[in-house]
Amino acid sequence: MNGRTAGSEYQGGSIAGVGERWEMDFSHPMEDTLLLRVSGDWRLENGLPSAVEVNRKLESDRAIQRIMFDTEGLTGWDSGLVNFLLGVINACQSKGLDADKSGLPQGVQRLIDLATAVPEKKGARREAQREAVLSQIGTTTIETFGSATEMFRFIGDACIAFLNLLRGKARFRLSDLTLTIQECGIQALPIVSLISFLIGLILAFVGAVQLQQFGAGIYVADLVGIGMAREMGAMMTAIIMAGRTGAAFAAQLGTMTVNEEVDAFKTLGFSPMEFLVLPRMLALALMMPLLCLYADLVGMLGGAIVGIGMLDLSLAQYLDQTQGAVGLTDLSVGLVKSIVFGILVALSGCLRGMQCGRSSAAVGIAATSAVVTAIVFIIVTDAIFAVVTNIIGV
Repeated sequence: MNGRTAGSEYQGGSIAGVGERWEMDFSHPMEDTLLLRVSGDWRLENGLPSAVEVNRKLESDRAIQRIMFDTEGLTGWDSGLVNFLLGVINACQSKGLDADKSGLPQGVQRLIDLATAVPEKKGARREAQREAVLSQIGTTTIETFGSATEMFRFIGDACIAFLNLLRGKARFRLSDLTLTIQECGIQALPIVSLISFLIGLILAFVGAVQLQQFGAGIYVADLVGIGMAREMGAMMTAIIMAGRTGAAFAAQLGTMTVNEEVDAFKTLGFSPMEFLVLPRMLALALMMPLLCLYADLVGMLGGAIVGIGMLDLSLAQYLDQTQGAVGLTDLSVGLVKSIVFGILVALSGCLRGMQCGRSSAAVGIAATSAVVTAIVFIIVTDAIFAVVTNIIGV
């Protein structure tokens, strides 16, 4: 039994693999009985036939009421033989014929019995059904209200944890707070420096292109200074921290949820809100104003490079114009925004982390959702600040 193993050829009443590694033939010991004889090495690599060949034989001879098997010449087999025989038996059942498995090896019989022991339940496979539009709207509305309720509950628990901190009753490790401060502060300086510098450059360049037309290039310093102090410094720092730290918070707490560490805290009598959420919220609330001030300075430095290099301003002129334009009120507005943004980023990350499911995929979803939630809250809150500061004239 050597030679090629792919393909098959008909030989009268038999079918043999090219190279004769396996062979299958038919005979009629009785008028209503078909004897299927298989011999040789019936393994998948030998290019086995499909049950279609037997099905053609059954269709061509309507007198057949029963099929039997002869495997005395079988020298080897694997799942390929079992799969072939299952196809033959299923074809017999669909035509109402009897399949006698007594001539098969005991191992093959057991595998076939195991495969056909539990028939597929009717309707077990879910069919794709398109949900009605009103049903989709209702489901989405219920989920939205449920998420909003859970979010407000989480914010309330965070406020209670903060009040316990003011009363000296909150329980968390100081080492966790200092580690989170390091991660949110010093380790975030490189990315904050890069983004703030580029934002200052962009603001100055866009302003210079327009102001040069009126001979007012000196006011680029005002544009960059006020823009960074009041808006861009706090907002861009918050967005950076949402993508960097908020997602990390969600992933950390999500992994703890998957590993049932959060449940362990509750079992031991520790409040996850105080032990896990409060240190992260405090760390971001403390670090965001410092990062915002740093971002303001770096952004103004980027604007100075454009002003000096493109508008031929001196460094003294640029600094003097910036000092006259940017007041303490502008810096205060940006610092207040940064504190609020820091709390929002921490709450968003911790909320999605605590809501995480029990799988690795859920951790990734929680991290993504934390970033999206934080950025939405940052934009909405900044719009509210803009309206309020305009009303009160700040």
